[in-house]
Amino acid sequence: MKGKTIDLIKIGDTAFQVKKVTEHDIELFGEVTNDYNPAHFDSEYAAGTMFKKRISHGMLVGSLFSKVFGMDLPGEGSIYLTQSLRFRRPVYFEDEITATVTVTDVDIMKNRVRFDCVAKNQNDVVVIIGEAELMPPEKK
Repeated sequence: MKGKTIDLIKIGDTAFQVKKVTEHDIELFGEVTNDYNPAHFDSEYAAGTMFKKRISHGMLVGSLFSKVFGMDLPGEGSIYLTQSLRFRRPVYFEDEITATVTVTDVDIMKNRVRFDCVAKNQNDVVVIIGEAELMPPEKK
């Protein structure tokens, strides 16, 4: 099993993933969620918005944290309990996003770990901030 059990997780531990957001990603996310908001799918419509061009679904970008939690830290077998997200800037097609999680609290008695979550684009601009709580595996 890849990942850390509660006894191996320390405040300050960090993990991340990097993902380029493509038009294909937006299409797939729209299919999965049935969210076909024209801000994501219609260039003419998007040109009239404050963003001036099509943008990614915010939740698509927010979901990048899920891979980090489920595969890296804590890793396989962990259970997602809560997630808060604040969408700070738009994500455009072909933006390269780095989604980073950092341990802020470890409660061994309750088997809970809290994380800060930050997603930045290729220009080091914060696009999402948030917090999450997970229940890591207790034993391998």
